[in-house]
Amino acid sequence: MKIKRYTARDMRQAMQKVREDQGPDAVILSSRRSDGMVEIVAAIDYDEALVREAVEPLRIERSDARPLAVEAAVSVAARPSAPASKLAPAPSPAPVSRPAAGAPTKMVAPAAAVQEPAPPAAAAAMREEAAPIPAPAIAAADARAALEATTDRLRMRDEIGQLRHLLESQLSSLAWNDLDRRQPLRARVLRDLTRFGIEADVATKIVEDLPTTLSSEQSRYLPLGLISRRLRVNPAAANLDGVLALVGATGAGKTTTLAKLAARHVQKHGRQSVALIGTDDYRVGAHDQLLHYGRALGVQTFTASNADELSRLLTHLGDRDLVLIDTPGMSVRDARLPSVIDTLKANSLQVRTTLVLPANLLPGSLEHSVRAFAPLSPSGCILTKLDEVASPGGALSIALRHGLALEYVTNGQRVPEDIDVADARRLVCRLADEAKTDAPDELVMAERFGRAVLARS
Repeated sequence: MKIKRYTARDMRQAMQKVREDQGPDAVILSSRRSDGMVEIVAAIDYDEALVREAVEPLRIERSDARPLAVEAAVSVAARPSAPASKLAPAPSPAPVSRPAAGAPTKMVAPAAAVQEPAPPAAAAAMREEAAPIPAPAIAAADARAALEATTDRLRMRDEIGQLRHLLESQLSSLAWNDLDRRQPLRARVLRDLTRFGIEADVATKIVEDLPTTLSSEQSRYLPLGLISRRLRVNPAAANLDGVLALVGATGAGKTTTLAKLAARHVQKHGRQSVALIGTDDYRVGAHDQLLHYGRALGVQTFTASNADELSRLLTHLGDRDLVLIDTPGMSVRDARLPSVIDTLKANSLQVRTTLVLPANLLPGSLEHSVRAFAPLSPSGCILTKLDEVASPGGALSIALRHGLALEYVTNGQRVPEDIDVADARRLVCRLADEAKTDAPDELVMAERFGRAVLARS
């Protein structure tokens, strides 16, 4: 007889170990869970006679001490892997001899009939073998198996995604190399636009507008000319009047830009023709900053907390040539932003909106800002903080992508010196002067433009 203990992470793996080691005729004596592991005691090659001989000496004279239950337990423990329906019946007790008449009554039961329960260790083994696996253990094993299957599926999906990305990268590299070989001048233009900081989709459209036959000299200046032609500029920005609200994300430079615009107007038309309105009740000290600029310029400053107050103020200031509204600076994901937009939309017939875009932000952040304030339909945009960026290519790409009309550009903190009316040609010249000198990496070029080539093919 061979008895062995097996441990595994779950019941399925434990049963597999038993089958591999002892074969299909093995008998499970007990099972339990310990420290997150499943433990099984299994045996094979039972000898029923040996089991009975081990139990017989321990029996005592107890004719009514559950002989049938103990005998059944011994039969289950000693029997090899036979079906439950074929269990042999427990042996019947031997007949008890009766004394002769008149003799003292003394009942002596045979040793096979009166049995002592098995020792504690054997009894525990019998109880564990007889008890079925609890339902919670089975449910836990099933849950663990389901979790492992889900993990395998997620791992497989991740591997497929990595293979797909690798394949797309290789195809993009092949497409870019093919374009560089067949149309070297167009590939050169794409490299130059990348050095300028122009976004890939905007650069692709510019190259598409180039003539079919392109000379080496044309490949140098034609792309800059196309950028200058595509940039929209508001010619009326120099003669600013009416009611203008500056909107934009936090840190865009709205308040400083507003002070610069007010100062320009004061220099031309006097302080009585300008008024400032602050609607920023969210940022601590926002109104104090606007009030400081108003005192420095000698113009009146007001506050409005909601759409009704703003409407009454605009009616009251109807005789002013220029009214500038400073809006709250907050993240484009701020839950309070819709209320700010609703306040301006409620007075949209009187208020014109201009979007303030800081050139030192990444194009992705500028894109979020444009989309967040799109419900206001801004009539133009002001590029700020040009002095803090190496190249304005990213900001110009956003203006080109959305067709925003440029009104002003700022390049410093001085009021009112560091502000100018937007000029497309000057911006393009600055773009070329501040371009990177190093050629972009070929892997970057393949990633930026190879997929576009594949999409057109």
